[in-house]
Amino acid sequence: MAISSAISSTSSSFLHKKDVGLSAFTSSTSINTQFSASKYRANKLKKIVSVMAPQQIARSPSTTGSVKNAMTMTEKILARASEKPHLTPGDNVWVNVDILMTHDVCGPGSFGIFKKEFGHNAKVWDREKIVIIPDHYIFTSDERANRNVDILRDFVKEQNIKYFYDITDLSDFKVNPDYKGVCHVALAQEGHCRPGEVLLGTDSHTCNAGAFGQFATGIGNTDAGFVLGTGKILLKVPPTLRFVLDGEMPDYLLAKDLILQIIGEISVSGATYKSMEFVGSTVESLTMEERMTLCNMVVEAGGKNGVVPADATTFKYLEGKTSIPYEPVYSDGQARFVSEYRFDVSKLEPLVAKPHSPDNRALARECKDVKIDRVYIGSCTGGKTEDFMAVAKVFLASGKKVKVPTFLVPATQKVWVDVYTLPVPGSGGKTCAQIFEAAGCDTPGSPGCGACLGGPRDTYARMNEAQVCVSTTNRNFPGRMGNKEGQIYLASPYTAAASALTGYVTDPREFLQ
Repeated sequence: MAISSAISSTSSSFLHKKDVGLSAFTSSTSINTQFSASKYRANKLKKIVSVMAPQQIARSPSTTGSVKNAMTMTEKILARASEKPHLTPGDNVWVNVDILMTHDVCGPGSFGIFKKEFGHNAKVWDREKIVIIPDHYIFTSDERANRNVDILRDFVKEQNIKYFYDITDLSDFKVNPDYKGVCHVALAQEGHCRPGEVLLGTDSHTCNAGAFGQFATGIGNTDAGFVLGTGKILLKVPPTLRFVLDGEMPDYLLAKDLILQIIGEISVSGATYKSMEFVGSTVESLTMEERMTLCNMVVEAGGKNGVVPADATTFKYLEGKTSIPYEPVYSDGQARFVSEYRFDVSKLEPLVAKPHSPDNRALARECKDVKIDRVYIGSCTGGKTEDFMAVAKVFLASGKKVKVPTFLVPATQKVWVDVYTLPVPGSGGKTCAQIFEAAGCDTPGSPGCGACLGGPRDTYARMNEAQVCVSTTNRNFPGRMGNKEGQIYLASPYTAAASALTGYVTDPREFLQ
């Protein structure tokens, strides 16, 4: 098969050819064809899209080798869960579910459908495989929001659900030992994410758990109601896109930059009902929290799920978090992918997604004249411990104070504790909280989804006015964080911190180099 570049001139509308040395694109002549042909000819791909030739770094294979009926990771997981020897994209199969998660927004609706269809006195299929996490509209006086959490409590009590992370005292989240915070980060921290399993959630960013080599995807209330009663779901097997990320990660980039690059490349519909598999030396070097960031936003490209092959990093993270045995799977050497995208990460630059779409990609330095009103650091995408460590690193390097209101919302109670207790490397023992205070940031808010999705008007840090915000969250649609006229620039924690220090969208290299 001839291997050529499929990058069109329109695909570089935000990163022009004159930036080629520092941005995302090379011509087909720069592809190492010998490497590509020998490794991928047997895959019989429809097409191979090349985005930067990767550095040739020796690494162990992420595949299981040649088999008679080769499958991708996602196909293997669904084959096992449907008790089928082999699956191909487009097959419709009944899948056994390992974990179902729901929260305060979608839980009440799912429970209502369950009772309507299975009977008012029906029992769930497995009380130990359901995880219920209030996290979205928690710290508010809104009566309907509070009512939703009450409905969760009633259902949990009625069904004797084992995993319910409740909150009863809203005045001080710290006195609630069971409360966790954002569902996607809590699922990982509490050991519900295991390689080879099927995890479903009534939230689009459930794909976050794909970082563990797990099939994880969001479902609607109707499907959730059915799963509650049967433990099964009818799924169409998605085809897989493979993203090979190679090269040493520059110290001014984070996984948020990588996924913004990918979404900008393929668009918000480029992975519609497809699996996005991430491999390569760069991916292998990422921590679990960074891998979660990568998988978290596959839904912003329309992806059904995202997945990273489980490895020593995965297994180390899971130590002490789960006692349930798990068995990882890996794509076969002959597995068929719809297409393959290759990136040399060492050549990438800090990115933002301009309003009002996650694929409206631009270099951060190209937006240096955009004046901002605020910075928001939080959410399942950008509110993890390492995200706050990254922010603290930029503040520490600058020694300056922020020039715009800077809101910090830890994803979970555990992250909140880390912010106040873990020393930041190179700080002389200072914690993130001490560095944030010295920089003039707002006091970190209560763990939860916060203003990422707007919420009731009294939600902490909600955009109640038409302002310009740099945010570490995942969506920048009109009204996403509150005001419909608000403008949201999605960015990495590094870029968000740098922007807070200047009052403009800022490339973090101004402070990190």
